[in-house]
Amino acid sequence: MDLRSGRAFWPLTNGLMHTYPPLLDHEQADVLVIGAGITGALLADALSAAGLDTVVLDRRDAGFGSTSASTALLQYEIDTNLVDLSAMIGQPDAERAYALCRDAIDRVRDLTAGLPDDCGFRARGSLYYASRRRDAQLLREEHAARTRAGLNVEYLDARDLKARFGIDAPAALYSTDGAEVDPYRLAQHLLQRALGRGARVYDRTVVTRLDEDRRLFTAHTDRGAQVQARWVVVATGYEAETFLGRRLAQLKNSYALATEPIAQTDGEPWPEGCLIWETARPYLYARTTADGRVVVGGEDDAHHNPARRDRALAAKQRRLERRLEKLLPHLNPEVAFAWAGTFGETKDGLAYIGPKAPGERLLFALGYGGNGITYSVQAARLLTACIQGHAEDDLRIFRLDR
Repeated sequence: MDLRSGRAFWPLTNGLMHTYPPLLDHEQADVLVIGAGITGALLADALSAAGLDTVVLDRRDAGFGSTSASTALLQYEIDTNLVDLSAMIGQPDAERAYALCRDAIDRVRDLTAGLPDDCGFRARGSLYYASRRRDAQLLREEHAARTRAGLNVEYLDARDLKARFGIDAPAALYSTDGAEVDPYRLAQHLLQRALGRGARVYDRTVVTRLDEDRRLFTAHTDRGAQVQARWVVVATGYEAETFLGRRLAQLKNSYALATEPIAQTDGEPWPEGCLIWETARPYLYARTTADGRVVVGGEDDAHHNPARRDRALAAKQRRLERRLEKLLPHLNPEVAFAWAGTFGETKDGLAYIGPKAPGERLLFALGYGGNGITYSVQAARLLTACIQGHAEDDLRIFRLDR
């Protein structure tokens, strides 16, 4: 599957950090992870830390799929508002899903503290503004729901929002619990740490068939080599239907751009450099980078057609530039990179994490939606515990048969 178009910022700014060989000889392991993007890297790190012998395969260069196109806003806020999610799955599970995403941000912070550099991780506030006047009431209700759930959130009316952030909108919610990161760099450092513990990582190797007997899986590849493992975790994101036999999410395209560094006297392109997004669906979203750039995305297409996505990129870039100028007119940005990527949207905004069916050893870690990385952090924790025989109740929220 063609997952992105254009000049994605992260691989270009980082360069080719590490290279991995293709699989040319047979391998055996406790766990085979299929996918070497950020999800596969988080799994490899968690599994190897638990003492599980791990092999990772990817059909592309590691980290060059959806990870390279991610804008990597780390938010506890799910694309589905807590009020709406509570109506879908019940208040306790909805609140728990939000709490897990909040916990995942701290886990990313702790992960980067043990790596060679901070991977661009910075704690950030998150500003969720009303796109239309009628959305102000929606935000009041959401504020009440999040407050009941014990989440740290503040309601801002139009006057407070303008005074504090310089944004003209009817209302907003502001939370201090957010962050940003460089997803490609984080994935590469995690894969290297897993290698140091004995894991093996191979890319440019396609799994063409997966056989299972009572004891082992055998993964056949396009290079003739095989991997035998007791467990298999599929972390291929939007390409997982190859192993699942059905599609769990609606595939769409999202567009993004990164500016040249913006000189600011206070060091931030806007007050507090917070993450910004809106109530409209699809939504505009924006963040900063460690070197003072602005990354903005949105303008989603409700289809997955790589040729149409390629043709639309230039026009989508211009629309994003105009929307950024309207939202933050003082920036006067110069665009340096523009790209598009595929993402998957589920009906409830939740990830799919767990076995294909209860008791099976074929597991899935599919961090769909705008919270892909935070979901993947929890997937690495939950699936490692499952493989060790300590399955947690949280898996129920993300089960594949819901």
